[in-house]
Amino acid sequence: MTSLAHFFRVWALAVAVLLGGAALAQESPAADPGRGPVTNLPLPRYVSLKSAETNVRRGPSLTHRIDWIYKRADLPVQIIAEYENWRRIVDRDGLGGWVHFTLLSGERTVLIDEDQTPVRSRPEPDAPEVAVFEAGVIAFLGACEIDWCRIGAGGYKGWALKTALWGVDADELRE
Repeated sequence: MTSLAHFFRVWALAVAVLLGGAALAQESPAADPGRGPVTNLPLPRYVSLKSAETNVRRGPSLTHRIDWIYKRADLPVQIIAEYENWRRIVDRDGLGGWVHFTLLSGERTVLIDEDQTPVRSRPEPDAPEVAVFEAGVIAFLGACEIDWCRIGAGGYKGWALKTALWGVDADELRE
């Protein structure tokens, strides 16, 4: 690469960082705008945090400042952009930043969004309750039907209404 070409590439990356990373996600446009340019997986998509401490950076590199640190393993987050080995994520509150892909897991979890969410033995409103989860509980996600998802946490497994969960789309079906 010539020094002039290198200069313009560095300049373009610097401008992209100043724009909050928006231009970075478009540097290598995917064939399908609903797919990530690096992985070709759907965007946005849900994943979970692997580690009990996950650094969230202002931009997609180790030289960018750490804005905060997530302190909950298995927390569900949503990937909204990709750049090389970095993923831009947002959490339930819409806050986020850039995380190295090795700190993310494809294992799906959900955050209980409504306090005193009943977990039922079957995906029916009158089925017996097997547990009641408080808001903020992280549960592992299993099958999902139109209105219900099978979840598990703390040794309890059952079905909860999708509307009480964050980390699964309203129209998402899972086997």
